Amino acid sequence: MIVGGRWSAVNPPSGRVGRVRVVLATPLDEDLCRLVEEREPRLTLIREHALLPPMRWPSDHTGDPEWRRTPAQQRRFEELLDSADALYGIPGEHDAAALARTVAANPRLRWVQAMAAGGGATVRAAGLTAAQLERVVFTTTAGVHGGPLAEFVVFGLLAGAKTLPLLQARQRAHEWGPRWFMGQLADQVVLVLGLGGIGREVVQRLRAFGCRVIGTARRPGPPPEGVDELVHPADLAAVVGRVDGIVVTLPATPATERMIDREVLAAVRPGCTLVNVGRGSVIDEPALVEALRDGRIGFAALDVVAHPGGFSRAEFPWAWSPEQRLRAVLLTRSGRRSIL
Repeated sequence: MIVGGRWSAVNPPSGRVGRVRVVLATPLDEDLCRLVEEREPRLTLIREHALLPPMRWPSDHTGDPEWRRTPAQQRRFEELLDSADALYGIPGEHDAAALARTVAANPRLRWVQAMAAGGGATVRAAGLTAAQLERVVFTTTAGVHGGPLAEFVVFGLLAGAKTLPLLQARQRAHEWGPRWFMGQLADQVVLVLGLGGIGREVVQRLRAFGCRVIGTARRPGPPPEGVDELVHPADLAAVVGRVDGIVVTLPATPATERMIDREVLAAVRPGCTLVNVGRGSVIDEPALVEALRDGRIGFAALDVVAHPGGFSRAEFPWAWSPEQRLRAVLLTRSGRRSIL
């Protein structure tokens, strides 16, 4: 496998000849390990599954959060990491300190394949030097999760249109009437921020429901297939007042930081649904809390939040207190491991 055109099994660093030594830094099923070896004989895949947290489901790159290595296991794990030409996964997946330690301790390391979303943010947080970034190539699985995330978007938009929080509240209270209005996706206009791999998957599914789709683009040009209209990200505040749903699929970059800010949220149509499957930093979360409290955002489905550990007690007491929490918010495992 050639990575970035700079290194391959037949042109390795420092003149070494032979197989590329890949060390498993995050969990992977043994059947898949054998498949990798079968499909790519130029690799030697080093793994000791006892040093990795047990997987709870397929593609569980972080494993059981309660699992811990013994001191001896940690030493052995770091020995393996420090012997690698390439790593499958970032150690600890989102552990910037572990990544920084490994890159500094292993001068032969040339390639890290990040498996979970948010790998770029972890690399930035590791504070690697220019020389280290020149030496080590970082690649991601961009687009692999497009289908599942697009389905989550549809779920979030349907939950908002069908007033899921009200349905749940009525069921808990054993109240079966009177009737109230529910929206239909076929009648809705949805703004999709980001038309990359995930965004295109979202558009495809929204078109199947009959939605009118507005997308964002920084350069002028014809809308891509399935998109009815393109707007510049700088014009969001002028657009959100005519949409029923907002979908965020954007990565974390300086250009996307708090793109959904207080001004944009102040301009939304009351009752708008917000779904975020991009990065939490795209949304001004304190402003979102205010918009949820006064009904400008009728429902928010958040697969991600700005803080890797979720909403902190100090900044977001409503996410922790039964008396204060907002019923119109759904946080997935990526956010807070619960549904509010």
